[in-house]
Amino acid sequence: MAENGGELSPEVLFQLGPLQITSTVLTTIGIVVGIALAAGLLTRHLRDQPGPVQTAAETAVLAMEDAIRAVAPDHVRLLLPFVGGLWIFLVVANLIGLIPGLHSPTRDLSATSALAILVFLSVHWFGIRSQGLRSYLRHYVTPNPILLPFHLLSEVTRTVALAVRLFGNMMSLEMAALLVLLVAGFLAPIPILMLHIVEALVQAYIFGMLALIYVAGGLQLQELKQTKTQGESHE
Repeated sequence: MAENGGELSPEVLFQLGPLQITSTVLTTIGIVVGIALAAGLLTRHLRDQPGPVQTAAETAVLAMEDAIRAVAPDHVRLLLPFVGGLWIFLVVANLIGLIPGLHSPTRDLSATSALAILVFLSVHWFGIRSQGLRSYLRHYVTPNPILLPFHLLSEVTRTVALAVRLFGNMMSLEMAALLVLLVAGFLAPIPILMLHIVEALVQAYIFGMLALIYVAGGLQLQELKQTKTQGESHE
């Protein structure tokens, strides 16, 4: 690890001009490549009589579909690639810190900020795709233009909250595990390991659900507008 960064700071491995390539960047790239390779292998060897690996993968996909259906029942196929991919990445990223010599990218504020910005951009992309640019932008001044600053502030604060929540929880989890190991040595590794796994899964679920709720909120807002318009036309 970097000597001046502390054990919980990402190590700067090398520089490309003004860009610093840290352990967080390389770990994140490795996770993305690993997930892509695993997905490719799974989809190339699908069987009518699935083995344990295919069964586990199908169970995970069905669970994600059910979670999305509970929030946005009409947009399961649309949202599954994004929200499901986000969940898978977060689970792997949060748990990879259990491997000796590696640290979870999500304990780095730059990584969680990038994820929060991705969610922020996706919310608007799905909203514009569903409503059109003009209609989507109009909701910022509905029902009164005076609400525009509050809508914009809400967009910023929830994005910051996404980044800081995940970063704070994962950083505190690693710090707590480190402190316990320093005090108790390896006398109680199993409880610490179980705590890390449970908390990592919980944080991945919460972040993914918040992203799902933000995206689905914009999509369902358009549906409510369409329903109201249809009702007024019938009257």
